[in-house]
Amino acid sequence: MATSNDLYNQLQRLDGQSYGAYKSLKGAYDFSNFALHIDHVQGDPFAAPSRVRVVVPQTVAGFPQNLRELPCRAVALADFLTRQFYWATQRQERGAGSGKSGLIGIVRPSQAVLERSAARVSAEAVELRFTVGLPAFGRRIAGRQAADLLCQRLPQLVEETLLYEALDAQAIQRHVDAVEDAEVLRSQLSTLHLVAFVADGAILPRRSGVDERPLADQAIPFTSPESLRVTLHCPHAGAVTGMGIPAGITLIVGGGYHGKSTLLRAIEAGVYNHIPGDGREQVVSDPLAVKVRAEDGRSIAGVDISPFIGSLPQGKSTRNFSTPNASGSTSQAANIVEAMEAGATALLVDEDTSATNFMIRDRRMQALIAKDREPITPFIDKVRQLYTEYGISTVLVMGGSGDYFDVADTAIALDEFVPQDVTAQAKAIATQYKTERAPEGGQSFGRLTPRTIRPDSIDPSKGRHSVKLRARDVDQLQIGTEAIDLSAVEQLVESGQVRAIAEAIVYAQRYHLGRGKSMAEAIAAVITDVEQYGLDCLTDWPVGDLVSFRGLELAAAINRLRTLQIQ
Repeated sequence: MATSNDLYNQLQRLDGQSYGAYKSLKGAYDFSNFALHIDHVQGDPFAAPSRVRVVVPQTVAGFPQNLRELPCRAVALADFLTRQFYWATQRQERGAGSGKSGLIGIVRPSQAVLERSAARVSAEAVELRFTVGLPAFGRRIAGRQAADLLCQRLPQLVEETLLYEALDAQAIQRHVDAVEDAEVLRSQLSTLHLVAFVADGAILPRRSGVDERPLADQAIPFTSPESLRVTLHCPHAGAVTGMGIPAGITLIVGGGYHGKSTLLRAIEAGVYNHIPGDGREQVVSDPLAVKVRAEDGRSIAGVDISPFIGSLPQGKSTRNFSTPNASGSTSQAANIVEAMEAGATALLVDEDTSATNFMIRDRRMQALIAKDREPITPFIDKVRQLYTEYGISTVLVMGGSGDYFDVADTAIALDEFVPQDVTAQAKAIATQYKTERAPEGGQSFGRLTPRTIRPDSIDPSKGRHSVKLRARDVDQLQIGTEAIDLSAVEQLVESGQVRAIAEAIVYAQRYHLGRGKSMAEAIAAVITDVEQYGLDCLTDWPVGDLVSFRGLELAAAINRLRTLQIQ
């Protein structure tokens, strides 16, 4: 293996040459305390930066075994190191040069602790993947600046962020312990028949709609109603008390701006672990809980939405329903059925983002429009069947219709951000004030029809590229020439998840879609492969910008591909 001195001398020789000469740098270099791997060299200073890796042996890094002995702790440690490296790069100045000269970049972590291809910690080594903008003036190599970047600044970053002795040992311990505690909390939910747990003292409000950090000054710490308070146990925090949301049908009610949607968003986020200081470290949810909503204009391909939508005008069947432009009600019906197909065990619904005619049809409307003239069976008449027949719970924010009191198992009222158990009052009101509406859900929920995707309906090619993928933040990805709108897939929290999903769609097309597998089976096979082999199985070469995702979001992305066809 070439040495760091070899790299330094080579960069000096390249000074002033055409930018393409940087290609000769590809390879591995021994820096005595770590190895630098230059995996891909950008062809132009304005192109995507070069991909590099550093591998630090544990004999040098020195991270104790207890920090990485469990998979969740190893992920937490890798997350901590990614954050240290990210913030260290933010403090550095780029220096002069054209394009992306001098830029050192790594995936920006969110408040969630997720497995990322950017960092990996094992018994043998610590590996970190990031990008480097190789310096240039115009399109000429700035060799002296490149030598300073790779042979001076980079080793300094490694020493500051990837060596145990250089870091705050107590902060690392808190970080890793908090993640393990959250994993243990979540593992207790099913045994206790809970959908979610919100710890006493949790801080749920965020700073803004674009800033997921906790609200600093005015937030009211969460306090559980006594009747819903449960005690869970963690290996590090010990006994933790908080509100347990039971399996079944739970309503979250209250006046406007009193915290209903804030609580639901915390439950949505509870499928992930969070960093210490986030306020939601001990807020955990069923890992297969999914937010569903109306989504006007989305495409639907071959979904059996007949449990919710009967035959449409002109005799159009809904057992194999396809449309390029769904309405609010048909999109919400499809979103629920697709989530069920992908394995969801809990639905999270907010009336603010739901189609009114899908959620409720009151007695007066039933009297005006007869059932045989209304194809929609409202959610209120199916929500109980979802639980009794499929074991799928629902947590529903509902401030506008008391009809749901008839079907709810639990009712939680938010009053100035303080929760109260109002189940008994809601049941009493339902008894006193009868709605007199006729149930329209039939004797059972209805069938779920497995779908098999035609692999040739997914084309990742564009122009001369056999595979062309692009992700834009967390709300859109592009597969070939087709854009997929993910703005309604609300539990994506990092753009790296979107990039990983794009790669996973191509991977699924190559190895699992079709081939006698239903869509659900193909999605499950992809997730199994990722769990077994890591995110690297999705790509042909090592990259550092992939972030772990759930099968639910992978299925959601595939379902929104407008070219999708079902066999």
